Amino acid sequence: MTGISCGRLFVISVVVLLAAACGDRPGQPQVIPETSLAIDQGDWASYLGDKNASHYSPLSEINRNNVAQLEPAWRYSSDDSSGDGLQLQTNPLIVDGVLYGLTPELAVFALDAATGRELWTFKTPRALSLLPNPGRGLALWPGNGAARPRLLVTADYYLYALDVRTGEQITTFGDDGRVDLRKGFSDIDPKSIAVNATSPGALYEDKLILGSRVSEFGGASPGDIRAYNVVTGEQEWLFRTIPAKGEAGEETWPPEARKTSGGANSWAGMTVDTQRGLVFAPTGSATFDFYGGDREGDNLYANTLLALDADTGERVWHQQLVRHDLWDRDLPAPPNLITLELNGRKVEAVAQVTKTGHIFVFERETGEPVFPLKEVVVGGEALPGEYAPATQPLPDILPAFTRQTLGPEDLSTRTPLVTEVVRRKYERLAYEGLYTLPSLEGTLVYPGIDGGAEWGGAAWEEDSQTLFINANEVPYVIQMVAGAATEDAVKTPRAAYLMGCSGCHGVDRQGDGLTVPSLIGLSERMGPLQAYRIARDGRGRMPANEILPWYGLAAVIGYLYLADDEPEPETRQANGSFEFLNAGWQKFVDPDGLPASKPPWGTLTAIDLASASIKWRLPLGDYPKALAMGYQGLGSENYGGPAVTAGGLLFIGATPDSKFRAFDSDSGELLWETQLPAPAFATPAVYRAGGKQYVVIAAGGGKLGQASAAEYMAFALPDTVEP
Repeated sequence: MTGISCGRLFVISVVVLLAAACGDRPGQPQVIPETSLAIDQGDWASYLGDKNASHYSPLSEINRNNVAQLEPAWRYSSDDSSGDGLQLQTNPLIVDGVLYGLTPELAVFALDAATGRELWTFKTPRALSLLPNPGRGLALWPGNGAARPRLLVTADYYLYALDVRTGEQITTFGDDGRVDLRKGFSDIDPKSIAVNATSPGALYEDKLILGSRVSEFGGASPGDIRAYNVVTGEQEWLFRTIPAKGEAGEETWPPEARKTSGGANSWAGMTVDTQRGLVFAPTGSATFDFYGGDREGDNLYANTLLALDADTGERVWHQQLVRHDLWDRDLPAPPNLITLELNGRKVEAVAQVTKTGHIFVFERETGEPVFPLKEVVVGGEALPGEYAPATQPLPDILPAFTRQTLGPEDLSTRTPLVTEVVRRKYERLAYEGLYTLPSLEGTLVYPGIDGGAEWGGAAWEEDSQTLFINANEVPYVIQMVAGAATEDAVKTPRAAYLMGCSGCHGVDRQGDGLTVPSLIGLSERMGPLQAYRIARDGRGRMPANEILPWYGLAAVIGYLYLADDEPEPETRQANGSFEFLNAGWQKFVDPDGLPASKPPWGTLTAIDLASASIKWRLPLGDYPKALAMGYQGLGSENYGGPAVTAGGLLFIGATPDSKFRAFDSDSGELLWETQLPAPAFATPAVYRAGGKQYVVIAAGGGKLGQASAAEYMAFALPDTVEP
């Protein structure tokens, strides 16, 4: 195993930057044909590698025999200032020797993929969006002989079409080069829409099929899926994920559900079967995430894998994987299109990973399960006014890729204090297994709200019939309190406190009696400015704020200094249904801020789907805090997926320790790792440029307590190394 020393990395980086400063930047774009681009097998031409979302490269110049000699090839700083809290989650595209990427500020750029030399940039005019979105990728349409190639990228609530040669807007697309995503909903006022897209659209012929990100609170927009003509920008079809009157699935909602409910949006990205003309769209939960008293029924097509006719948008089949979701169990990643070899026959299938740590596999044409499903009981007592499902579907044969239960024996025992604190909190929580209903006392959720699987998704290697998936194994808590579930909840002082602080200090502000102090009577102990600074920056065991904006923190301080004089609101009933608010997205942690469960806290797993068995599984990453305390190899939360190659390698960043790693895809052995300038919460890309193989990853930090950055780093073998 070979790492790159900080000194060596610094020297290489300085050489690269000096070369750029001496006349190689910005330079002229490479010559690109006017009306078409040729896609080579050495390109990374689609989000996550190809239209199958395989995360796979057929290149093998870098392989398990020489990967230990990888070294930095170039480094590109994509922004002068990354900005606090901004994230860089982009899986770049590389076609015909040009790399296309995004900055944390959602500017688009093109680089010479062999040198990192900047060719052009386009700064998207920023709108005042309520939902600032990280950009996870772009779509590149190669042209059709009549219309020239273009990049299609979203920023705020706009979809842009850019010339791949120059980065200029193609003015014949939409309204002078862009389309307003708030328009085109047939039954909704555009002024009421809050929508953008974190994942790029999927291309089918001359169409871009696009999902969206919407609010997760009450009043959210419906998550309709739309197709746009890539040449004109015209909206060609729309599929309503919350059915309108008279449409199939309407019976799974209350009357006029589109006026009262939102979400059910395909935010994670889609996959296209070009031969069958099918687009596979995973959807998220309906809003509000944790209480559904106003949405009686199973709520089709939320939490559903949809197969749509890519030409018309008509539904071909669907499989709902979570009924009436109350746990924020969005389908978190684009499904993988796979060919399975089962009992001597080949099965064309689609595989969907989930936050619960499961893989659902269906036949592409019919939607029939390839492996049998079972029903598991939903546990706990429903909140007043709730319409809880009785059971939920799960795979019966395929193994889960995370642990499925968290009993007392699974709690952390790092120290006597940790043991006592987490035991006390655990005993106060409601927990009856995977699907335990949200409660007022607090419900344990394991795997946590952020997975299991997350938006990085899985990689597929067909020759070995192996699916590779990195996963989170951190417990969460859902605690419901009386209050209105509204989009503006963060602006309400008590709601801001519940979202940002109650996970540690409690809904009642009394702390835990051991390591978390009571906040009652805070005004007698310190001034509001001191309290604000502590809430913002952290102190001792208390981490810095990662949840609330500055005005949310200000609202919290106001609430803490006035709460002793104001009565707490009572549960209230409005329009025949009770309303509740979740007390923040709480992780179940120990006094040091580490997960309250025993490690591993993040894993990387290889699953042989043909034999329905796990090949290998290992902890992935470490928390910097744990490393500073002397712990190593415990795993950590991770965001961003793997890339697999024909050279027998799996590349992955994803972890807060800023490592970029290469594993043997057959055995799971760690073959190489290096330190990046920031954590790479993104999926790497593998490509060939100038006759040489590279692997590139975006290192942007901005999550899990790590500072934001804006770096792209590419690695290659030294010229002296034989493939």
